[in-house]
Amino acid sequence: MNEKKYELVKSDTKSFLDRTLFRIKALKDFSIFEKGELGGYIEKEGNLSQEGDAWVFGDAWVFGDAHVSGNALVYGYARVSGDARVYGYALVSGYALVSGNAWVSGYARVSGDARVSGDAWVSGEVKIDFVLCSKFNFENQSQLNKWIELEKEFKEIKDTLKDTPKLLEELTKEELIEKIKELENKKVV
Repeated sequence: MNEKKYELVKSDTKSFLDRTLFRIKALKDFSIFEKGELGGYIEKEGNLSQEGDAWVFGDAWVFGDAHVSGNALVYGYARVSGDARVYGYALVSGYALVSGNAWVSGYARVSGDARVSGDAWVSGEVKIDFVLCSKFNFENQSQLNKWIELEKEFKEIKDTLKDTPKLLEELTKEELIEKIKELENKKVV
């Protein structure tokens, strides 16, 4: 293993959910960061690779078993937690939250108030700044745009079917789409 690129600053901590997060400090120059530069907060060294140019800065936090590696950057007020992975050239910024078993990789950008959680995978050149994702895998912007369109259709269908006997929570998107088609054919809608 190469020399360490950062250390935990034991005197600069934040407490959160019975966890202690430590500010990080660069021990050498790498990428655009300089030796002595303060970064964001991590719970343990296992949260941020000592190799590559990955970095956490601003008021960003990485904790739990989450891991940032490669050339990925987590900054602003972003939070990465659970078993989440951020790697490649991915950027997580703003007030974004990546949690659960979610993976953000490639040249993906997750920003603003975006939430990527569950088993979601966001990779390639996808940009997310407003979407709540769970159990979906996006490899490019086209796939994400299709998902957004499906979500809009789903909401319209849900609104149309709010008085149907079967609980909406029990219906899948496919069942809802099928149900609305049946209703349209019967001219009930």
